[in-house]
Amino acid sequence: MAQRSDNIAEIEAALDGQGLRIGIATTRWNKDICDGLLSAATATLLKVGVGEQDIILVTVPGALELPLALQAMARSGKYDALIAIGAVIRGDTYHFEIVANEMAAGITRVQLDTGVPIGNAVLTTENEHQAVARMTEKGRDVAHCAVEMARLLKTL
Repeated sequence: MAQRSDNIAEIEAALDGQGLRIGIATTRWNKDICDGLLSAATATLLKVGVGEQDIILVTVPGALELPLALQAMARSGKYDALIAIGAVIRGDTYHFEIVANEMAAGITRVQLDTGVPIGNAVLTTENEHQAVARMTEKGRDVAHCAVEMARLLKTL
């Protein structure tokens, strides 16, 4: 624990993945983008010390199915953190808003109801070009987020 200059104790961010069990749920919709997100996330998890044997992957059809799969994973008690991977790309109808909003609300609800942190790497973009441009950085970011939140919750 660090001491801030104003004498407030602060729990510092920790990115040590050793011994953590991470579950990943990814969609099969927009597969190429999801594969790019997954590749960046798993490479980063391995880089910060998460064991290959401690990463479990499940796939679901689309973004609306993610919260249910994540809920089952969280309730299993097998994971220190979870990662959601997907891509919701705007089309010509209102469907984009429904899917993006309901998926995000569902993931947040699962996280709060179960106490298992969930890194959300479901891209919601205007077009495929934006998704491709963001997938590597977002994949790395979500892996860091999952490890950091798992460590924080263990400390708290």
